[in-house]
Amino acid sequence: MDNQRLLIWGLFGLLGWITYQTWTQDYAPKPAALPTQQVEQPELVVTDEGGDLPELGEPSEADGDASLPAGTEDNQDTQVEAAAPTIRVVTDVLDLEISTQGGTIQSALLLRYPVHKDQPDTPVQLLSSETANLGFIRTGLRTVKEGNQPDYQKTFSAGAASYEMNDADELVVSMTHQSDDGATIEKRFRFKRGSYAITVEHEVSNNGTGLWRGAAYAQIVRVSKEQKRSMFDVDSYSFAGPIVYTGEKAEKLKRADLMEDGPYDFKSQAGWIGVIQHHFLSAVVPQRDTERSYRVSVTGDRSTASVSGLAESVAPGSSKLFSTTVFIGPKLQSQMEEIDKTLTLTVDYGWLTIISHPLFLLLSFVYDFVGNWGVAIIFVTFLIKLAFYKLTESSGRSMAKMRNLQPRMKALQDRYKDDKQALGTATMELYKREKVNPAAGCLPILIQMPFFLAFYWVLLESVEMRQAPFALWLTDLSTKDPYFILPLIMGAAMLLQQRLNPAPADPVQAKVMQIMPVMFTAFFAFFPSGLVLYWVTNTSLSIAQQWKINKVVEREAKEKKH
Repeated sequence: MDNQRLLIWGLFGLLGWITYQTWTQDYAPKPAALPTQQVEQPELVVTDEGGDLPELGEPSEADGDASLPAGTEDNQDTQVEAAAPTIRVVTDVLDLEISTQGGTIQSALLLRYPVHKDQPDTPVQLLSSETANLGFIRTGLRTVKEGNQPDYQKTFSAGAASYEMNDADELVVSMTHQSDDGATIEKRFRFKRGSYAITVEHEVSNNGTGLWRGAAYAQIVRVSKEQKRSMFDVDSYSFAGPIVYTGEKAEKLKRADLMEDGPYDFKSQAGWIGVIQHHFLSAVVPQRDTERSYRVSVTGDRSTASVSGLAESVAPGSSKLFSTTVFIGPKLQSQMEEIDKTLTLTVDYGWLTIISHPLFLLLSFVYDFVGNWGVAIIFVTFLIKLAFYKLTESSGRSMAKMRNLQPRMKALQDRYKDDKQALGTATMELYKREKVNPAAGCLPILIQMPFFLAFYWVLLESVEMRQAPFALWLTDLSTKDPYFILPLIMGAAMLLQQRLNPAPADPVQAKVMQIMPVMFTAFFAFFPSGLVLYWVTNTSLSIAQQWKINKVVEREAKEKKH
Protein backbone atom coordinates (compact mmCIF):
# COMPACT_ATOMS: atom_id res chain seq x y z
CA MET A 1 0.00 0.00 0.00
CA ASP A 2 1.23 3.47 -0.77
CA ASN A 3 3.01 5.11 2.15
CA GLN A 4 1.30 8.49 1.81
CA ARG A 5 -2.12 6.93 1.74
CA LEU A 6 -1.40 5.16 5.01
CA LEU A 7 -0.19 8.42 6.47
CA ILE A 8 -3.38 10.21 5.49
CA TRP A 9 -5.57 7.46 6.89
CA GLY A 10 -3.53 7.48 10.08
CA LEU A 11 -4.13 11.20 10.55
CA PHE A 12 -7.84 10.88 9.81
CA GLY A 13 -7.94 7.91 12.18
CA LEU A 14 -6.59 10.16 14.93
CA LEU A 15 -9.31 12.75 14.30
CA GLY A 16 -11.94 10.02 14.14
CA TRP A 17 -10.83 8.55 17.45
CA ILE A 18 -10.98 11.92 19.20
CA THR A 19 -14.49 12.38 17.79
CA TYR A 20 -15.45 8.92 19.06
CA GLN A 21 -14.09 9.73 22.52
CA THR A 22 -16.22 12.87 22.59
CA TRP A 23 -19.31 10.94 21.45
CA THR A 24 -18.89 8.28 24.14
CA GLN A 25 -18.76 10.94 26.84
CA ASP A 26 -22.20 12.15 25.79
CA TYR A 27 -23.95 8.98 24.63
CA ALA A 28 -22.14 5.94 25.98
CA PRO A 29 -24.41 3.50 27.85
CA LYS A 30 -24.38 3.63 31.61
CA PRO A 31 -22.21 0.90 33.23
CA ALA A 32 -24.19 -1.97 34.63
CA ALA A 33 -25.25 -1.52 38.22
CA LEU A 34 -24.39 -4.03 40.90
CA PRO A 35 -26.44 -7.25 40.73
CA THR A 36 -29.78 -6.91 42.48
CA GLN A 37 -29.00 -9.79 44.84
CA GLN A 38 -26.04 -7.80 46.19
CA VAL A 39 -28.07 -4.66 46.89
CA GLU A 40 -30.90 -4.63 49.36
CA GLN A 41 -33.05 -1.63 48.59
CA PRO A 42 -33.01 0.52 51.74
CA GLU A 43 -36.03 2.15 53.23
CA LEU A 44 -35.76 5.82 52.36
CA VAL A 45 -35.68 8.87 54.53
CA VAL A 46 -36.87 11.91 52.61
CA THR A 47 -34.83 15.00 53.47
CA ASP A 48 -35.96 18.59 53.23
CA GLU A 49 -34.18 18.87 49.87
CA GLY A 50 -36.29 16.15 48.40
CA GLY A 51 -33.14 14.02 48.11
CA ASP A 52 -32.90 10.47 49.41
CA LEU A 53 -30.90 9.38 52.43
CA PRO A 54 -30.56 5.61 53.02
CA GLU A 55 -31.77 4.23 56.31
CA LEU A 56 -29.03 3.93 58.90
CA GLY A 57 -28.70 0.22 58.41
CA GLU A 58 -29.36 -2.90 60.43
CA PRO A 59 -27.94 -3.07 63.96
CA SER A 60 -25.05 -5.33 64.73
CA GLU A 61 -25.48 -8.51 66.72
CA ALA A 62 -24.00 -6.80 69.78
CA ASP A 63 -26.75 -4.22 69.66
CA GLY A 64 -29.57 -6.73 69.79
CA ASP A 65 -32.55 -6.95 67.49
CA ALA A 66 -33.79 -3.41 67.67
CA SER A 67 -34.41 -1.88 64.29
CA LEU A 68 -33.96 1.70 63.19
CA PRO A 69 -36.98 3.86 62.52
CA ALA A 70 -37.89 5.21 59.14
CA GLY A 71 -37.40 8.94 58.83
CA THR A 72 -40.14 11.46 58.68
CA GLU A 73 -40.66 13.87 55.87
CA ASP A 74 -39.44 17.38 56.64
CA ASN A 75 -41.13 20.45 55.19
CA GLN A 76 -38.47 22.98 56.05
CA ASP A 77 -36.91 25.38 53.59
CA THR A 78 -34.32 23.82 51.28
CA GLN A 79 -31.73 26.32 52.45
CA VAL A 80 -32.47 26.05 56.18
CA GLU A 81 -28.74 26.03 57.00
CA ALA A 82 -28.26 29.35 55.25
CA ALA A 83 -30.70 31.06 57.63
CA ALA A 84 -28.92 29.84 60.79
CA PRO A 85 -25.87 31.64 62.27
CA THR A 86 -22.64 30.58 60.63
CA ILE A 87 -19.03 30.11 61.67
CA ARG A 88 -16.26 31.23 59.35
CA VAL A 89 -13.15 29.07 59.19
CA VAL A 90 -10.08 30.27 57.27
CA THR A 91 -7.01 28.09 56.74
CA ASP A 92 -4.11 28.69 54.38
CA VAL A 93 -6.03 26.98 51.55
CA LEU A 94 -9.75 27.11 52.46
CA ASP A 95 -12.32 29.72 53.42
CA LEU A 96 -15.40 27.91 54.79
CA GLU A 97 -18.78 28.78 56.21
CA ILE A 98 -20.19 26.22 58.64
CA SER A 99 -23.78 26.50 59.78
CA THR A 100 -24.49 26.19 63.49
CA GLN A 101 -27.56 24.20 62.48
CA GLY A 102 -26.10 20.74 62.18
CA GLY A 103 -22.54 21.87 61.48
CA THR A 104 -23.23 21.76 57.74
CA ILE A 105 -20.43 22.99 55.48
CA GLN A 106 -22.42 25.34 53.25
CA SER A 107 -19.73 27.41 51.56
CA ALA A 108 -16.18 26.60 50.44
CA LEU A 109 -13.71 28.89 48.68
CA LEU A 110 -10.38 27.55 47.37
CA LEU A 111 -8.01 30.40 48.16
CA ARG A 112 -5.15 29.21 45.93
CA TYR A 113 -7.28 28.57 42.84
CA PRO A 114 -8.72 31.64 41.10
CA VAL A 115 -11.61 31.14 38.68
CA HIS A 116 -9.64 32.92 35.95
CA LYS A 117 -5.96 33.65 35.60
CA ASP A 118 -6.62 37.37 35.26
CA GLN A 119 -8.84 37.44 38.40
CA PRO A 120 -6.51 36.27 41.18
CA ASP A 121 -8.78 37.66 43.91
CA THR A 122 -11.82 35.60 42.83
CA PRO A 123 -11.30 32.05 44.10
CA VAL A 124 -13.17 28.97 42.93
CA GLN A 125 -16.26 28.30 45.05
CA LEU A 126 -17.12 24.61 45.34
CA LEU A 127 -19.95 24.86 47.88
CA SER A 128 -22.49 27.64 48.17
CA SER A 129 -25.76 28.50 49.94
CA GLU A 130 -26.96 30.39 46.85
CA THR A 131 -29.73 28.66 44.96
CA ALA A 132 -28.09 28.98 41.53
CA ASN A 133 -24.93 27.23 42.71
CA LEU A 134 -26.27 25.35 45.72
CA GLY A 135 -23.95 22.89 47.32
CA PHE A 136 -23.33 21.71 50.88
CA ILE A 137 -21.99 18.76 52.84
CA ARG A 138 -23.82 17.37 55.85
CA THR A 139 -22.22 15.04 58.34
CA GLY A 140 -23.87 13.85 61.50
CA LEU A 141 -25.64 11.23 63.57
CA ARG A 142 -29.15 9.91 63.56
CA THR A 143 -30.43 8.24 66.71
CA VAL A 144 -32.64 5.20 66.90
CA LYS A 145 -35.03 6.83 69.33
CA GLU A 146 -38.43 7.23 67.69
CA GLY A 147 -39.13 10.79 66.59
CA ASN A 148 -35.60 12.02 67.18
CA GLN A 149 -34.40 14.15 64.29
CA PRO A 150 -31.02 13.86 62.53
CA ASP A 151 -28.53 16.29 63.95
CA TYR A 152 -28.40 18.49 60.84
CA GLN A 153 -31.63 19.93 62.27
CA LYS A 154 -30.12 20.47 65.71
CA THR A 155 -28.47 23.70 66.78
CA PHE A 156 -24.86 23.48 67.89
CA SER A 157 -23.01 26.05 69.96
CA ALA A 158 -19.44 27.12 69.24
CA GLY A 159 -16.85 29.04 71.18
CA ALA A 160 -16.36 31.70 68.50
CA ALA A 161 -17.93 33.07 65.33
CA SER A 162 -14.71 32.77 63.32
CA TYR A 163 -11.51 30.76 63.37
CA GLU A 164 -8.22 31.33 61.52
CA MET A 165 -5.27 29.00 61.22
CA ASN A 166 -2.69 31.80 60.91
CA ASP A 167 0.77 30.29 61.55
CA ALA A 168 -0.43 27.11 63.22
CA ASP A 169 -0.03 23.68 61.61
CA GLU A 170 -3.45 22.47 62.76
CA LEU A 171 -6.79 24.08 63.50
CA VAL A 172 -9.62 22.40 65.44
CA VAL A 173 -13.13 23.87 65.38
CA SER A 174 -15.42 22.43 68.05
CA MET A 175 -19.20 22.71 68.47
CA THR A 176 -21.51 20.99 70.94
CA HIS A 177 -25.15 19.96 71.28
CA GLN A 178 -26.96 18.73 74.37
CA SER A 179 -29.73 16.29 73.50
CA ASP A 180 -32.92 15.71 75.49
CA ASP A 181 -31.88 12.19 76.47
CA GLY A 182 -28.80 13.42 78.34
CA ALA A 183 -26.24 12.75 75.61
CA THR A 184 -23.70 15.42 74.73
CA ILE A 185 -22.56 15.49 71.11
CA GLU A 186 -19.31 17.29 70.35
CA LYS A 187 -18.62 17.87 66.68
CA ARG A 188 -15.04 18.67 65.70
CA PHE A 189 -13.54 19.75 62.38
CA ARG A 190 -9.78 19.16 62.11
CA PHE A 191 -7.79 21.08 59.51
CA LYS A 192 -4.10 20.70 58.66
CA ARG A 193 -1.88 23.25 56.96
CA GLY A 194 -1.83 22.91 53.18
CA SER A 195 -4.43 20.14 53.21
CA TYR A 196 -7.90 20.03 51.65
CA ALA A 197 -8.88 17.04 53.78
CA ILE A 198 -11.07 17.73 56.80
CA THR A 199 -11.45 15.16 59.56
CA VAL A 200 -14.99 15.40 60.94
CA GLU A 201 -15.49 13.81 64.37
CA HIS A 202 -18.64 13.28 66.42
CA GLU A 203 -18.00 12.30 70.01
CA VAL A 204 -21.06 11.06 71.87
CA SER A 205 -20.88 11.21 75.68
CA ASN A 206 -23.85 9.42 77.22
CA ASN A 207 -24.60 11.24 80.46
CA GLY A 208 -28.12 9.85 80.67
CA THR A 209 -29.50 6.71 82.27
CA GLY A 210 -30.52 4.86 79.11
CA LEU A 211 -28.65 3.30 76.20
CA TRP A 212 -27.85 5.74 73.39
CA ARG A 213 -28.08 4.14 69.96
CA GLY A 214 -27.47 5.76 66.61
CA ALA A 215 -25.42 5.81 63.44
CA ALA A 216 -23.30 8.22 61.44
CA TYR A 217 -24.25 9.54 58.02
CA ALA A 218 -22.98 12.02 55.44
CA GLN A 219 -24.62 13.71 52.49
CA ILE A 220 -23.42 15.83 49.57
CA VAL A 221 -26.08 17.99 47.91
CA ARG A 222 -25.23 19.83 44.71
CA VAL A 223 -26.99 21.57 41.86
CA SER A 224 -27.49 19.18 38.94
CA LYS A 225 -27.59 20.51 35.39
CA GLU A 226 -27.21 19.13 31.90
CA GLN A 227 -23.69 19.69 30.59
CA LYS A 228 -23.32 21.88 27.53
CA ARG A 229 -20.54 20.91 25.13
CA SER A 230 -18.59 23.31 22.97
CA MET A 231 -15.79 22.54 20.54
CA PHE A 232 -14.31 25.92 21.44
CA ASP A 233 -14.00 24.95 25.11
CA VAL A 234 -12.19 21.69 25.81
CA ASP A 235 -13.02 22.05 29.51
CA SER A 236 -16.68 21.44 28.68
CA TYR A 237 -15.87 17.82 27.79
CA SER A 238 -14.71 16.99 31.30
CA PHE A 239 -17.30 15.13 33.37
CA ALA A 240 -19.18 17.10 36.04
CA GLY A 241 -21.47 15.32 38.49
CA PRO A 242 -21.63 12.54 41.11
CA ILE A 243 -19.01 9.82 41.34
CA VAL A 244 -18.91 6.81 43.66
CA TYR A 245 -16.49 4.05 44.51
CA THR A 246 -18.26 0.75 45.15
CA GLY A 247 -15.29 -1.01 46.72
CA GLU A 248 -14.42 -2.54 43.35
CA LYS A 249 -14.56 0.26 40.81
CA ALA A 250 -15.33 3.94 40.39
CA GLU A 251 -18.58 4.91 38.66
CA LYS A 252 -19.39 8.33 37.19
CA LEU A 253 -23.16 8.76 37.38
CA LYS A 254 -24.76 10.85 34.68
CA ARG A 255 -27.75 13.03 35.43
CA ALA A 256 -29.82 11.57 32.57
CA ASP A 257 -29.25 8.00 33.78
CA LEU A 258 -30.21 8.84 37.37
CA MET A 259 -33.32 10.66 36.15
CA GLU A 260 -34.35 7.75 33.94
CA ASP A 261 -33.26 4.73 36.02
CA GLY A 262 -33.76 6.10 39.51
CA PRO A 263 -31.37 6.14 42.48
CA TYR A 264 -28.10 4.25 42.37
CA ASP A 265 -27.69 2.08 45.49
CA PHE A 266 -24.92 -0.14 46.78
CA LYS A 267 -23.35 -1.38 50.00
CA SER A 268 -19.64 -1.52 50.70
CA GLN A 269 -17.02 -1.57 53.44
CA ALA A 270 -14.59 0.44 51.31
CA GLY A 271 -16.76 2.86 49.35
CA TRP A 272 -16.98 6.64 49.11
CA ILE A 273 -19.12 9.31 47.47
CA GLY A 274 -18.15 12.48 45.67
CA VAL A 275 -19.08 15.17 43.18
CA ILE A 276 -16.69 16.22 40.40
CA GLN A 277 -16.47 19.75 39.07
CA HIS A 278 -13.76 19.29 36.41
CA HIS A 279 -10.48 19.86 38.29
CA PHE A 280 -12.17 19.92 41.69
CA LEU A 281 -13.79 17.42 44.00
CA SER A 282 -16.14 17.32 46.98
CA ALA A 283 -16.03 13.89 48.60
CA VAL A 284 -16.84 11.96 51.76
CA VAL A 285 -14.58 9.01 52.57
CA PRO A 286 -15.83 6.96 55.56
CA GLN A 287 -13.53 4.75 57.58
CA ARG A 288 -13.13 1.23 56.29
CA ASP A 289 -14.55 -0.49 59.34
CA THR A 290 -18.11 -1.64 58.69
CA GLU A 291 -20.48 -2.05 55.79
CA ARG A 292 -22.31 1.14 54.87
CA SER A 293 -25.24 1.92 52.60
CA TYR A 294 -24.77 4.33 49.73
CA ARG A 295 -27.26 6.09 47.50
CA VAL A 296 -27.07 8.71 44.74
CA SER A 297 -30.19 10.29 43.32
CA VAL A 298 -31.34 13.28 41.29
CA THR A 299 -34.51 15.20 42.04
CA GLY A 300 -35.24 18.23 39.89
CA ASP A 301 -32.13 20.35 39.81
CA ARG A 302 -30.48 18.66 42.80
CA SER A 303 -28.20 15.66 43.10
CA THR A 304 -27.87 14.00 46.49
CA ALA A 305 -25.14 11.52 47.37
CA SER A 306 -25.53 9.84 50.76
CA VAL A 307 -23.75 7.32 52.96
CA SER A 308 -25.08 5.83 56.19
CA GLY A 309 -23.52 3.40 58.65
CA LEU A 310 -24.85 0.81 61.08
CA ALA A 311 -26.38 1.68 64.43
CA GLU A 312 -24.01 1.52 67.37
CA SER A 313 -24.60 1.70 71.12
CA VAL A 314 -23.16 3.95 73.80
CA ALA A 315 -23.79 2.81 77.36
CA PRO A 316 -24.59 5.29 80.15
CA GLY A 317 -21.44 6.94 81.48
CA SER A 318 -19.37 6.04 78.39
CA SER A 319 -18.53 7.72 75.12
CA LYS A 320 -17.87 6.84 71.49
CA LEU A 321 -16.13 8.61 68.60
CA PHE A 322 -17.49 8.58 65.04
CA SER A 323 -15.05 9.87 62.42
CA THR A 324 -15.06 10.44 58.67
CA THR A 325 -12.98 12.37 56.14
CA VAL A 326 -14.33 15.15 53.95
CA PHE A 327 -12.31 16.36 50.98
CA ILE A 328 -13.07 19.75 49.43
CA GLY A 329 -10.54 20.98 46.94
CA PRO A 330 -8.52 20.44 43.76
CA LYS A 331 -7.86 16.90 42.59
CA LEU A 332 -4.25 16.87 43.80
CA GLN A 333 -3.30 13.25 43.42
CA SER A 334 -0.66 13.29 46.15
CA GLN A 335 -3.18 14.52 48.74
CA MET A 336 -5.93 12.17 47.62
CA GLU A 337 -3.58 9.19 47.88
CA GLU A 338 -2.94 10.03 51.52
CA ILE A 339 -6.67 9.77 52.22
CA ASP A 340 -7.44 6.75 50.04
CA LYS A 341 -5.56 5.56 46.97
CA THR A 342 -8.81 4.87 45.16
CA LEU A 343 -9.75 8.55 45.46
CA THR A 344 -7.29 9.26 42.62
CA LEU A 345 -9.76 7.49 40.32
CA THR A 346 -11.63 10.80 40.23
CA VAL A 347 -8.83 11.92 37.88
CA ASP A 348 -10.19 10.18 34.80
CA TYR A 349 -7.61 9.59 32.07
CA GLY A 350 -9.97 7.40 30.08
CA TRP A 351 -8.94 4.15 28.46
CA LEU A 352 -5.34 5.38 28.11
CA THR A 353 -4.75 5.45 31.89
CA ILE A 354 -2.04 2.84 31.40
CA ILE A 355 -0.04 5.51 29.52
CA SER A 356 -1.50 8.73 30.93
CA HIS A 357 -0.83 8.01 34.60
CA PRO A 358 2.86 7.06 34.16
CA LEU A 359 3.17 10.06 31.84
CA PHE A 360 1.79 12.33 34.56
CA LEU A 361 4.17 10.84 37.13
CA LEU A 362 7.11 11.42 34.76
CA LEU A 363 6.01 15.00 34.09
CA SER A 364 5.65 15.61 37.83
CA PHE A 365 9.13 14.18 38.46
CA VAL A 366 10.67 16.47 35.84
CA TYR A 367 8.63 19.44 37.10
CA ASP A 368 10.10 19.01 40.57
CA PHE A 369 13.51 19.76 39.04
CA VAL A 370 12.70 22.42 36.42
CA GLY A 371 9.78 24.18 38.12
CA ASN A 372 7.92 24.82 34.83
CA TRP A 373 5.29 22.53 33.34
CA GLY A 374 6.01 23.74 29.78
CA VAL A 375 9.69 22.91 30.14
CA ALA A 376 8.68 19.56 31.66
CA ILE A 377 6.51 18.80 28.59
CA ILE A 378 9.41 19.63 26.25
CA PHE A 379 11.83 17.50 28.25
CA VAL A 380 9.47 14.52 28.49
CA THR A 381 8.73 14.77 24.74
CA PHE A 382 12.49 14.59 24.15
CA LEU A 383 12.70 11.49 26.38
CA ILE A 384 9.85 9.80 24.48
CA LYS A 385 11.52 10.62 21.18
CA LEU A 386 14.81 9.26 22.49
CA ALA A 387 13.16 6.05 23.70
CA PHE A 388 11.77 5.34 20.22
CA TYR A 389 14.72 6.76 18.29
CA LYS A 390 16.00 3.45 16.91
CA LEU A 391 12.50 2.37 15.97
CA THR A 392 11.75 5.58 14.08
CA GLU A 393 15.24 5.69 12.58
CA SER A 394 14.53 2.67 10.37
CA SER A 395 11.31 4.34 9.27
CA GLY A 396 13.22 7.55 8.52
CA ARG A 397 15.75 5.68 6.40
CA SER A 398 12.98 4.16 4.31
CA MET A 399 11.47 7.62 3.82
CA ALA A 400 14.87 9.02 2.81
CA LYS A 401 15.43 6.21 0.33
CA MET A 402 11.98 6.78 -1.16
CA ARG A 403 12.85 10.47 -1.48
CA ASN A 404 15.97 9.54 -3.45
CA LEU A 405 13.90 7.21 -5.63
CA GLN A 406 11.58 10.03 -6.75
CA PRO A 407 13.23 10.53 -10.15
CA ARG A 408 13.04 6.79 -10.88
CA MET A 409 9.45 6.73 -9.67
CA LYS A 410 8.63 9.57 -12.03
CA ALA A 411 10.19 7.64 -14.90
CA LEU A 412 8.04 4.60 -14.10
CA GLN A 413 4.93 6.77 -14.02
CA ASP A 414 5.72 8.18 -17.43
CA ARG A 415 6.43 4.73 -18.83
CA TYR A 416 3.28 3.07 -17.46
CA LYS A 417 0.95 6.05 -17.41
CA ASP A 418 -1.76 4.10 -19.21
CA ASP A 419 -1.33 0.83 -17.29
CA LYS A 420 -1.90 1.21 -13.56
CA GLN A 421 -1.49 -2.50 -12.89
CA ALA A 422 1.92 -2.58 -14.57
CA LEU A 423 2.89 0.62 -12.72
CA GLY A 424 1.99 -0.95 -9.40
CA THR A 425 3.99 -4.10 -10.18
CA ALA A 426 7.03 -2.13 -11.33
CA THR A 427 6.85 0.12 -8.28
CA MET A 428 6.76 -2.80 -5.86
CA GLU A 429 9.70 -4.44 -7.64
CA LEU A 430 11.65 -1.20 -7.27
CA TYR A 431 10.85 -1.04 -3.57
CA LYS A 432 11.90 -4.65 -3.13
CA ARG A 433 15.13 -4.21 -5.09
CA GLU A 434 16.12 -1.11 -3.15
CA LYS A 435 14.96 -2.61 0.18
CA VAL A 436 12.43 0.16 0.85
CA ASN A 437 9.33 -0.33 3.00
CA PRO A 438 6.60 2.06 1.76
CA ALA A 439 4.57 1.56 4.94
CA ALA A 440 7.44 2.47 7.25
CA GLY A 441 6.53 6.15 7.17
CA CYS A 442 3.36 5.42 9.13
CA LEU A 443 5.27 4.07 12.11
CA PRO A 444 5.98 7.51 13.67
CA ILE A 445 2.28 8.39 13.41
CA LEU A 446 1.27 5.12 15.09
CA ILE A 447 3.74 5.79 17.91
CA GLN A 448 2.64 9.39 18.35
CA MET A 449 -1.12 8.73 18.49
CA PRO A 450 -1.35 7.05 21.94
CA PHE A 451 1.06 9.59 23.47
CA PHE A 452 -0.84 12.44 21.86
CA LEU A 453 -4.12 11.22 23.37
CA ALA A 454 -2.41 10.54 26.71
CA PHE A 455 -1.04 14.09 26.78
CA TYR A 456 -4.52 15.37 25.94
CA TRP A 457 -6.11 13.69 28.97
CA VAL A 458 -3.23 14.57 31.30
CA LEU A 459 -3.55 18.24 30.36
CA LEU A 460 -7.34 18.17 30.54
CA GLU A 461 -7.68 16.29 33.83
CA SER A 462 -4.61 17.17 35.92
CA VAL A 463 -5.32 20.15 38.16
CA GLU A 464 -1.58 20.48 38.70
CA MET A 465 -1.41 21.96 35.19
CA ARG A 466 -4.46 24.18 35.54
CA GLN A 467 -3.43 27.79 34.81
CA ALA A 468 0.22 26.65 34.71
CA PRO A 469 2.34 29.20 32.82
CA PHE A 470 5.08 28.39 30.32
CA ALA A 471 6.64 31.54 28.89
CA LEU A 472 5.75 34.87 27.23
CA TRP A 473 2.09 34.85 26.16
CA LEU A 474 1.45 31.22 27.20
CA THR A 475 0.16 31.73 30.74
CA ASP A 476 -2.11 28.67 30.95
CA LEU A 477 -1.05 25.37 29.39
CA SER A 478 -4.47 23.80 30.05
CA THR A 479 -6.30 26.22 27.73
CA LYS A 480 -5.93 27.27 24.11
CA ASP A 481 -3.25 29.68 22.94
CA PRO A 482 -4.98 33.09 23.24
CA TYR A 483 -3.22 34.44 20.14
CA PHE A 484 -3.04 31.15 18.16
CA ILE A 485 0.70 31.64 17.68
CA LEU A 486 1.70 28.13 18.74
CA PRO A 487 -0.80 26.43 16.37
CA LEU A 488 0.59 28.54 13.51
CA ILE A 489 4.13 27.46 14.43
CA MET A 490 2.89 23.89 14.45
CA GLY A 491 1.38 24.27 10.95
CA ALA A 492 4.65 25.73 9.63
CA ALA A 493 6.60 22.86 11.21
CA MET A 494 4.32 20.31 9.55
CA LEU A 495 4.87 21.98 6.17
CA LEU A 496 8.62 21.81 6.67
CA GLN A 497 8.37 18.19 7.71
CA GLN A 498 6.48 17.41 4.50
CA ARG A 499 9.29 18.88 2.41
CA LEU A 500 11.75 16.46 3.98
CA ASN A 501 9.60 13.49 3.00
CA PRO A 502 8.93 12.09 -0.48
CA ALA A 503 6.07 13.75 -2.34
CA PRO A 504 3.03 11.57 -3.06
CA ALA A 505 2.92 10.17 -6.55
CA ASP A 506 -0.84 10.61 -6.78
CA PRO A 507 -1.80 14.26 -7.49
CA VAL A 508 -4.94 13.92 -5.35
CA GLN A 509 -2.91 12.66 -2.40
CA ALA A 510 -0.43 15.47 -2.92
CA LYS A 511 -3.21 18.06 -2.63
CA VAL A 512 -4.60 16.38 0.49
CA MET A 513 -1.14 16.45 2.07
CA GLN A 514 -0.85 20.15 1.29
CA ILE A 515 -4.18 20.83 3.01
CA MET A 516 -3.33 18.70 6.04
CA PRO A 517 -1.15 21.30 7.87
CA VAL A 518 -3.84 23.96 7.37
CA MET A 519 -6.54 21.63 8.67
CA PHE A 520 -4.48 20.59 11.68
CA THR A 521 -3.63 24.21 12.47
CA ALA A 522 -7.34 25.05 12.63
CA PHE A 523 -8.10 21.90 14.59
CA PHE A 524 -5.31 22.44 17.15
CA ALA A 525 -6.16 26.12 17.59
CA PHE A 526 -8.69 25.20 20.30
CA PHE A 527 -6.66 22.47 21.97
CA PRO A 528 -4.81 23.07 25.26
CA SER A 529 -1.62 24.97 24.46
CA GLY A 530 0.36 22.35 26.41
CA LEU A 531 -0.81 19.71 23.94
CA VAL A 532 0.17 21.89 20.98
CA LEU A 533 3.55 22.47 22.65
CA TYR A 534 4.04 18.70 22.78
CA TRP A 535 3.16 18.34 19.09
CA VAL A 536 5.42 21.23 18.05
CA THR A 537 8.30 19.79 20.07
CA ASN A 538 7.76 16.31 18.68
CA THR A 539 7.49 17.61 15.11
CA SER A 540 10.64 19.71 15.52
CA LEU A 541 12.58 16.71 16.82
CA SER A 542 11.22 14.61 13.94
CA ILE A 543 12.38 17.27 11.46
CA ALA A 544 15.87 17.27 12.97
CA GLN A 545 15.99 13.48 12.92
CA GLN A 546 14.74 13.19 9.34
CA TRP A 547 17.10 15.93 8.11
CA LYS A 548 20.06 14.06 9.60
CA ILE A 549 18.89 10.72 8.14
CA ASN A 550 18.38 12.28 4.69
CA LYS A 551 21.96 13.56 4.75
CA VAL A 552 23.32 10.17 5.81
CA VAL A 553 21.32 8.28 3.16
CA GLU A 554 22.40 10.75 0.43
CA ARG A 555 26.03 10.30 1.42
CA GLU A 556 25.67 6.52 1.39
CA ALA A 557 24.03 6.67 -2.04
CA LYS A 558 26.94 8.75 -3.42
CA GLU A 559 29.52 6.38 -1.92
CA LYS A 560 27.67 3.43 -3.42
CA LYS A 561 27.83 4.98 -6.90
CA HIS A 562 31.58 5.46 -6.59
